[in-house]
Amino acid sequence: MNGIGYKIKKSILYILLILLGITCMLPFILMLVNATRSGTEIASSFTFIPGNSLKDNWNTVFEYFNLFKGIWNSVKVAVPATLLTVYFSAMTAYGLAMYKFKANKLIFGTILVFMMIPGQLSLIGFYNLCTKLHLVNSYIPLIIPAIAAPGTVFFLRQYAMSSLSKSLIEAARIDGASEFYIFHRIAIPIMAPGMATMGIMSFITNWNNYLLPMIVLNDKEKFTLPVMMASLRASTDIQANQGAIYLSVAISVIPILLVFAFFSKYIISGISAGAVKE
Repeated sequence: MNGIGYKIKKSILYILLILLGITCMLPFILMLVNATRSGTEIASSFTFIPGNSLKDNWNTVFEYFNLFKGIWNSVKVAVPATLLTVYFSAMTAYGLAMYKFKANKLIFGTILVFMMIPGQLSLIGFYNLCTKLHLVNSYIPLIIPAIAAPGTVFFLRQYAMSSLSKSLIEAARIDGASEFYIFHRIAIPIMAPGMATMGIMSFITNWNNYLLPMIVLNDKEKFTLPVMMASLRASTDIQANQGAIYLSVAISVIPILLVFAFFSKYIISGISAGAVKE
């Protein structure tokens, strides 16, 4: 009886998980379906049956902006910003986790404080700084500040403290390894799952960033994809452009899915790799 009860509970759990997965997929499926329908059809009915307006929506999108140009501009911002965020945050987290010095707790406390401050509060001051440094209409203000990511440092510090063995680090030092060698050859492979996780989150954040690029960039040829897509949402004939909006959003999600598919294997394969207990 116990075996039968366990199988019943397991079957119910699988059914609930499948239903939950389908529920989570419904908005994404609806977005793809609406990308093939006209604005009038979207406003008048709710259905999961694809329409026949995909070509019209595609033409509407390119009437307002070059979709591929927007994707390329977003790639030029999101990729280097993500790489800088993950690398320097991992280095900072490793230093805070493995080194004991007087200002350690003070620095960590400062990071926690900056995590609680909304970035919008410093937006005006940041724009004035960019103006004085002649960085307006440049991608530099969108990439370089990504190095300072308090949330990423906090997460990776906690991850390093739970996964990195101090005895392993000390053994490498006794063998004569330099600190940079230890960080790149020992710490990074062990921290890879956490770095991959934060890399995905950082890429999504930089890819979907709208407010800062809208303020910093003036040249339409340099607009990132979210800023270009705003021209559709802000147009006068919003109802007619609903299908085009869905289409542009659906295409903009593709790079995010590709990044997740690429980094997820590092998360899965690295969970049990390099584990050393004290």
